[in-house]
Amino acid sequence: MTLDDTLRLAEQLHADHPKLKLVLRLIRNTGVLKRHTILPLDETLRHPGFEARNLTYERHAKKRVPAVVELALKNAELTPQDIDVIIYVSCTGFMMPSLTAWLINSMGFRHDTRQIPIAQLGCAAGGAAINRAHDFCNAHLGSNALIVSCEFCSMCYQPTDHDIGSLLSNGLFGDAVSAAVVRGHGGTGMRLERNSSYLIPNTEDWISYAVKDTGFHFQLDKRVPTTMEPLAPVLRDLVSDQGWDVSKLGFYIIHAGGPRILDDLCRFLDVKPDAFRHSRATLTEYGNIASSVVLEALRRLFEEGETENDEKGIIAGFGPGITAEMAVGTWADGSTTRSADPRRAARHPVS
Repeated sequence: MTLDDTLRLAEQLHADHPKLKLVLRLIRNTGVLKRHTILPLDETLRHPGFEARNLTYERHAKKRVPAVVELALKNAELTPQDIDVIIYVSCTGFMMPSLTAWLINSMGFRHDTRQIPIAQLGCAAGGAAINRAHDFCNAHLGSNALIVSCEFCSMCYQPTDHDIGSLLSNGLFGDAVSAAVVRGHGGTGMRLERNSSYLIPNTEDWISYAVKDTGFHFQLDKRVPTTMEPLAPVLRDLVSDQGWDVSKLGFYIIHAGGPRILDDLCRFLDVKPDAFRHSRATLTEYGNIASSVVLEALRRLFEEGETENDEKGIIAGFGPGITAEMAVGTWADGSTTRSADPRRAARHPVS
């Protein structure tokens, strides 16, 4: 779905909206040129009811997730039998038991594999999954964690919601599945050193769902783009605690909630806009894909192939709460093999 498709659709569906020109301008300013949906557009626009939508979510999750899991395991040079915990994040559908149970039963994971489903951290859940994987591998030395993100944001489209925030969201979010592995030792990727979480006080209603008979109704406060000002010092302090300078890191993997989020954070952290190129490219080519953003931006860092061994970096995801989930670490290029020495227990590559 291209930007032109989105603008044309907004004009057709909301021709009599009193603030249509503002909506179109806001959608253009997102920087999103292309997005993907699991269903054809005409089916996405129809609302068959909450039950039917959730069944669509489950069917497509089972159809699409295995391929990214297999690729993540292959990239990490592991098999399902090597995984000790599966962390599944999603805020766009509901299953109980979690998809983790289905994955264990259908993809050859051990039946003593731990399950950690995270459903209510929204866009911050990608960062949270990395942090919980880091914590698990610290607690259980030598363990390996699989992270799976499944976000079908199109299943939250509500044709009766005409407020500015909803119409902007209709032009911003996209669908995606992604996966990554955090190895207990060895491997190539970001070697996790320290993680942290922060909640901006009294902002829990700025990003939220209203759960109704028709499903999840996304609610977005106009103050959300201002949140980088209070969060920038938190990121700066986390990096400073590691003895580093946040403005001089080698790589930045930042949640791309929108262009202003990235622009403001560049300014407050005193980094050049190009430092967030992987996040910007993710936003441009896929839209805001919720918890999958940081994993997709991280994939781009891998594919760029220019990060040097031991180069310092940060991952940060932002979402409802307003919550920030952050991790810092150094790059392991695979040129040297690190042992499972307990003194290195906090250094786990995201492969």
